[in-house]
Amino acid sequence: MKFAFAGIDFLGGVFEALIGAGWTPVKLFTRPCDGIYDHNDTVVAQARAARIPIQLSKIQQADLDALHATHGRDWALVVAGYPWLIRGWRGKANYALNLHPSPLPTGRGPYPLFRAILDGYETWGVTAHVLAENGFDTGDILAQEIFRTSARETHESLLAKCQMSATRLAAGPLARDLPNRWKRAEPQGDGSYWARASDADRTLDFRQDVEPILRRVRAFGTVETLARLGDVRAFVAEAHGWTEAHDHAPGTIVHRHRRHLVVAARDGFIQILRWSPVSVIDAVQLGR
Repeated sequence: MKFAFAGIDFLGGVFEALIGAGWTPVKLFTRPCDGIYDHNDTVVAQARAARIPIQLSKIQQADLDALHATHGRDWALVVAGYPWLIRGWRGKANYALNLHPSPLPTGRGPYPLFRAILDGYETWGVTAHVLAENGFDTGDILAQEIFRTSARETHESLLAKCQMSATRLAAGPLARDLPNRWKRAEPQGDGSYWARASDADRTLDFRQDVEPILRRVRAFGTVETLARLGDVRAFVAEAHGWTEAHDHAPGTIVHRHRRHLVVAARDGFIQILRWSPVSVIDAVQLGR
């Protein structure tokens, strides 16, 4: 089957899996990336190897019309990690679908992985669904894979699980059985929409117990949490901790060793191992 791919390296394994399953790429729609958290190097390299057009700007009706003029309706639009709502594909392509890193209808929205860890979900998943034109992540479900999470799940481990799951869905039920699954797609029903994480969501509160503080650190991982360390606003990438009775006020720095800091929490201590007064993005931009 011919297909256009809209996405970045975040779920770029889908692009590679469909090509590996014998599908023929005809165009890549991607977007500018910061090269720190978001990347598109791999999908761009694959598109260049396949000698297909690459577009960095938002998909417009004229882009869908052009694909229809060249290929008729005999193609699919496959979306995975693309930030813009796409309208106008009906009548231009036989299929349009999105792969979303959540067990829909739970966790609609731009990036649900942080909250999945913060809220302590014991299972998570990836869903392939019909691309809806009236809202994000609401289309009928084509295929879904559910997997267990760990009690010590991190942002990076959950991301890897989602990427592997999306690749399996693409190489299996989507590549092999899309027409039949399209006919049997199941409506989602009521669900939940999770907004993009804010700085408040990322901020550590040392008035809490050790466990919820460390869960927040794990939830954001290398994306970094925020913390007040004395007079410094810090970006924290790694921390550990332990429970222990003490008389220190929460947030007090009680020990220092080189750049490692131990901060009092309500029921113990948080050891800040990797932190900086400058975010990763700002550090890279300053170094340019």
